[in-house]
Amino acid sequence: MRQPGPGAGDRSASRKGWRGDLLGYALVGASVWLGWEVVKAPVAMRAPPALAVRVAPTSPEVLRRAAESELLAGRNDNAVALSQDSLARAPFNARALRVRGLAAARAGDEFAANQMLTLAGNWSLRDDPAHAWLVEYRLRRGDYSSSFAHADTLARRRPDLHARIFDLYTTAALHDPRATGVLVRLLAAAPPWRAAYWNYLHQRDGSDALLLTLAVALERTEHPFDRNELSGLYGKWLGERRFDAARYLRDQLGRPTPTQALQDGGFSDPPERRILPFAWRFGTGAGLAVEVTEDDLDSRNKALLVHYNGRGLHVAAVQHVLLSPGSWVLSGRRRMEGGKGAGLALRVTCSTTGAELATLNPAAGDARATAWEAMSVHFVVPADGCPAQIVSLITRPGDRPGSLTAWFDDLAIRPASAGDL
Repeated sequence: MRQPGPGAGDRSASRKGWRGDLLGYALVGASVWLGWEVVKAPVAMRAPPALAVRVAPTSPEVLRRAAESELLAGRNDNAVALSQDSLARAPFNARALRVRGLAAARAGDEFAANQMLTLAGNWSLRDDPAHAWLVEYRLRRGDYSSSFAHADTLARRRPDLHARIFDLYTTAALHDPRATGVLVRLLAAAPPWRAAYWNYLHQRDGSDALLLTLAVALERTEHPFDRNELSGLYGKWLGERRFDAARYLRDQLGRPTPTQALQDGGFSDPPERRILPFAWRFGTGAGLAVEVTEDDLDSRNKALLVHYNGRGLHVAAVQHVLLSPGSWVLSGRRRMEGGKGAGLALRVTCSTTGAELATLNPAAGDARATAWEAMSVHFVVPADGCPAQIVSLITRPGDRPGSLTAWFDDLAIRPASAGDL
C-alpha cells in the first residue's frame, strides 16, 4: 500500500480549512442576503415609491404603488408602464388594474377604462376609487341600476361618504322616475345604511314627496317601513304640521288602521302594531305609575292601570288622532278606587291650538271598585283650525293628598249618531 508522502496531512488539513472558510463565507453571505430580504419587504412597502422601486424592482405591490404615485402626479405614461409591469407579475392585482383603467380614462379611452375598472371592481369590493369612477361613468349614461349598485358598495363600507352618496341617490330620484325604482330595489334589500338614509331625508328640504313615494313603494316588498321607520316619519310630519301628508300615507299603507280613529283602545295590541304617534305613549313621574296589565277582575282581559298619589301634574297617556271635521263621541269603561279630592281627566284637544274639544272627568270611586262603569262624551271637531287632535289622560291634583287607582279599557272614538246628539 502506498504511504502518504511527507506533508500530505498538512495539505489535507489545508484543503479542509479552505473549504470550511468557503462554507463560512457562503453562510455569512446567505445570512446577509436573508437579512436583507427580511428587511427589504417593509422598507419597500413604506418607502417613497421611487425609492421602493430601486429596493424591490420586481415586486408587484411596489410597482403598483409607484404606478399610483405616477398617476397622481399626472405622469400618465409612467403610470401605464408601471401598472402593466405589476400586472405582468401579478395578473389578478385589482389595484394595479384599477390604475391601468384610470390611466386609460385619463387618456380618453373610456371604453377600455370601463372594461378594466369593471373587472377591478368585481375583483375587489374594497377598491373605492374603481367603484367611485364606475358610479360617475354609469350615471352619466343613465344606467342607474349599475351606478347605484356601485354606490351601494361604497356606502356599505364608507359612512364618511354617506352624505355624497345619499345626495346622488336623492337628486337622481327627484329628477328621473327611473332612478326611483332602482332606489326602491336597493332599499328593499335592507342595506346597513338604510336607517342613515332616512335620517338624511328627514333633514333635507323638499324630500317629503320622495319619502312618501318610497314608503308606498316599499310596502309591496319584503322589507316595508318597519314600526320605528314609520313612527319616525309620522312623527316628523306631525311635528312640522304636515297633516295632509301623514293622513295620505296612513290611508295608502293602512298602518295604523285608518278606519279606527283611536288606536288600541283595548290595550291589547302587540308591540309591532304600535306606531307612534298614533299609539299610546305612557308617562312617568313622581307619584305616578302607569302600566298595561291583566284586569284583576278578569285575568283574560288587559286594561290600563294608573296609580296616582294626588300630587303634581302629569300626562299619564297620550295619543295623536286625525279626525275630520264633524261630530264625534269619545267612550270607554272605567273603574276608580279612592282618590278623594284628586282625579284624572280624559281630554281631546286640537294639536295646533290646544283648544279643548272634550273632557271626561271620572268621579272618585269606592275604596274597592268591583264593577266597570261606562263613560262617554260628545264633541265637535271644527271645520277650520283643527286638522289633528290629541287624546290625553292627565292627572288633576286635589286640595288634599289622596292616592288614586284607576282602570281604563275599551276607549274609542266614533262618529256621532242621531241618538248621541
